[in-house]
Amino acid sequence: MRRAGDYLPRRATGLVLEALEDTRVVVLNGARQVGKSTLAEVVLKEHPGGVARFLDNPGTRTAAIEDPVRFVQHDGLMLIDEVQRVPDLWLAIKHLVDRDPRPGRLLLTGSARLLALRSVPDALPGRTETIELWPLSQGEIDGAPDGFVDAAFAEGADLRIPPVEFSRRECLARAARGGYPEAVRRETPRRRARFFEGYLEDIVTRDVKQVADIERVGDLRRLVSLLAAQTAGLLNVNRLAAELGLSASTVRRYVDILETIYLVRLLPGWSANATTRTVAAPKIVFVDPGLAGFLATGAVGGMPEGGLVENFVLGELARQLTWARSSIRLYHYRDRDQYEVDGVLEDNAGNVVGIEVKAAETVRAGDFRGLRLLQRRLGDRFRAGFVLYCGTESLSFGDGLTCLPVPALWKAAPPGSVAPDD
Repeated sequence: MRRAGDYLPRRATGLVLEALEDTRVVVLNGARQVGKSTLAEVVLKEHPGGVARFLDNPGTRTAAIEDPVRFVQHDGLMLIDEVQRVPDLWLAIKHLVDRDPRPGRLLLTGSARLLALRSVPDALPGRTETIELWPLSQGEIDGAPDGFVDAAFAEGADLRIPPVEFSRRECLARAARGGYPEAVRRETPRRRARFFEGYLEDIVTRDVKQVADIERVGDLRRLVSLLAAQTAGLLNVNRLAAELGLSASTVRRYVDILETIYLVRLLPGWSANATTRTVAAPKIVFVDPGLAGFLATGAVGGMPEGGLVENFVLGELARQLTWARSSIRLYHYRDRDQYEVDGVLEDNAGNVVGIEVKAAETVRAGDFRGLRLLQRRLGDRFRAGFVLYCGTESLSFGDGLTCLPVPALWKAAPPGSVAPDD
């Protein structure tokens, strides 16, 4: 594994540069501390004459509030960091790019889902492209291809990687480390725990206040811990409300806030005409598994190791969707007959790749139960079913079904490239 230096190249860099070639406003969105500002400055260096304005600076923020129209005026590319801090800038940006529609005018970063915020007076349909930046992927950390999603649809169940040295222990260690650049740089679990502690405090005291007025912040903090203890499980609002002594509507609002600030992601339930009796409840996934593991430490019941590994795998899949060559969406599947598939990838043509996650170092035929159901019901639309496990070898379990070591997520190469041998 590569040691993390001051900066690890991000796959989103190329996406941002490409978007600036034909789009007036590019928004780089993601959680706090995932490296948005650093990536944006790397992009800015590719544009001579570009300027950067950081709204975390009180003087800069005051100037933007007092005269937003003049603030955004510039001939070249302008980077505005943490743009959600001054909502009035949106109308000034709209005014600017409507009168001068050249591409590559503005690069905006934000730590919240900007167009979901009530304070944003006007979205910019047709004028913007949004690119989500997640915490570091394992491929970005290791210098590996990160091509599993593309390879799975291209190769189907024929996808293989060479045998690897891997274990449940290493998988849990990678999940607990997470992908925030600062956490990756820290050498010990104790030092990473200090980072996660400070990070959560910043989220609760700063980011939440930017998107909502919450009087009882302690309730929100307790909700975060409860969600972490059941990460990769179905979201049960009524049960959470009962445990917290809150109304179900309040819990739903709090979960919406946590999703808006990129702390959690709700994975929708998947269904198709060929399937019935599906459960529509979303699955809760933390954007960073390391933070989820930290939050669940000491919680009542703790977090099952299987939940941490599943969150880790689903998070790696979600990261890859941002640079996959096709438009692919991620769901989960569960029905009332107790069939389930941890991850369902579907492309625009309706082709499906199913993913089951096992924290064990061996695989049994029964681990393919949910995948076989989808295979029977979907027919030709079922591209492949994979069980990702904490073992070392890639093995066939019948037509269309394969088990792969978890490192296949980052070691598999996309079509047209060569996978590393190690």
